[in-house]
Amino acid sequence: MNYFLGIDLGTSSLKTVLYNEEFKTVVSISKDYEMLQPYNGWAEQNPQDWIDAMDLTFEELKKSYGKELKSLMGIGLTGQMHGLVMLDEQNRVLRYPILWCDQRTEEEIKDINDILGEEELIRITANPALTGFTLSKILWVKKHEPEIFKNCKHILLPKDYLRFYLSGDYATDLSDASGMQLLDVPNRKWSEEICKTFKIDIEMLPKLYESVECTGYLKSELKEKLGITHNVAIAAGAGDNAAAAIGCGVVNDGETFATIGTSGVVFTQSDIIRTDEKGRIHTFCSAVPNTWHVMGVTQAAGFSVEWFKENFYKDVDKGKIFSKIEEDINKSTIGSNKLIYLPYLMGERTPHLDPNARGAFIGLSGMHKREDLMRAVIEGVTFSLRDCLEIIRSIGLEVENIYLTGGGANNDSWIKILADNFKTSIEKIKGDGGTNLGAAILASIASGKYSDLKTVCEKYVDYGEKFDYNEENLKIYESYYKLYGESYLDLKNLYFKLSKI
Repeated sequence: MNYFLGIDLGTSSLKTVLYNEEFKTVVSISKDYEMLQPYNGWAEQNPQDWIDAMDLTFEELKKSYGKELKSLMGIGLTGQMHGLVMLDEQNRVLRYPILWCDQRTEEEIKDINDILGEEELIRITANPALTGFTLSKILWVKKHEPEIFKNCKHILLPKDYLRFYLSGDYATDLSDASGMQLLDVPNRKWSEEICKTFKIDIEMLPKLYESVECTGYLKSELKEKLGITHNVAIAAGAGDNAAAAIGCGVVNDGETFATIGTSGVVFTQSDIIRTDEKGRIHTFCSAVPNTWHVMGVTQAAGFSVEWFKENFYKDVDKGKIFSKIEEDINKSTIGSNKLIYLPYLMGERTPHLDPNARGAFIGLSGMHKREDLMRAVIEGVTFSLRDCLEIIRSIGLEVENIYLTGGGANNDSWIKILADNFKTSIEKIKGDGGTNLGAAILASIASGKYSDLKTVCEKYVDYGEKFDYNEENLKIYESYYKLYGESYLDLKNLYFKLSKI
């Protein structure tokens, strides 16, 4: 029996999962670390914390699973995207990495659009300029910390700093590179035009690989530490959502998964490059070689539910809270007794790209009870995910079935609401699925154990219960969904004015 590691470098913790060659979980180990916020809107981390966390998972593996490690064939990497890691000539970290959720680069976004032009940027990178993407972070350092920029010899993404530690290679995969705003996404190569325009030495950027390719092998000192004598392949890996797609078996044109974590994601695989000219959804290279994916992201999907739960379910025992929420959803009616919730607690990405947008209940009256507000939150989040899906369909992708992961997959009543609004069937993923599994599957290809990614996914990704949509419910939801969309447009100017007070 051979084994593979899937390593997911998250924003708050690193998770290492050991799988056997049939992708059954042997053990899962997580280690937490802090996010640093020295100023309002800033977000950084100490990359040594990432390394220390990974080493701690390795120590536990060696202690309890040394026998399995002797048959370890490959390691797959995934994790948080967009973060800026800068190394000097001696491979020392020049400053704490600026993370994906950092918001300091609004001026740089304006500069990018003014200098290159919004249409040209989307033509090259398939995406609009966003504070989360890496290019704006590089330009911020260049402007505010010129000595650090001057001494920078290598630019890496967070998971690729782990790769450098594991194998000594400066490399990344095309899905993660797509979120840097330095990649010519249609042609799957670094953009000479963007690098030249913004005076970034293209030699600083890591070598590009397809996600299934091997970028190098585990260093001898780490092999010794783990009790391994043979070569262990390091897969190029993928960004977190691209890896999650592999873990859900989303590998063919039109196949789609949705996930509801803090944010919400609707992700569709595409055999050809498709972009939204308004930049409302992202188009990245996929982890499936020579293909792409489109992705809508809503900022506060699961966060909206968490916020409401923390503030309005304090009287419910923690062990019973989720069953109580499901009970309340079913006490109310479709449309939550004529109550609409806008889930913009942290601004919004898809479809509005509006950092000033805020949450709202519309239609609230004295007759409404907690169950109506709870269902309105669930329906509002569902409408925001439907916004993503409608744009994906508008650019030519046919979506008939959606695989679901994340918190929403544990609530059957919510799944039925999703199906009724998406006009699709919805299928649960069995087991842990997701990012770690996707990374491990990529490692199995990179190591040579298996040769065809789609065949592996078809054979080893397991699916659970399937929910079909109800045509009559869909007809009722149409009126509420239309009002939901109009509500943002009516409030947009008010949001802007409120932000200026």
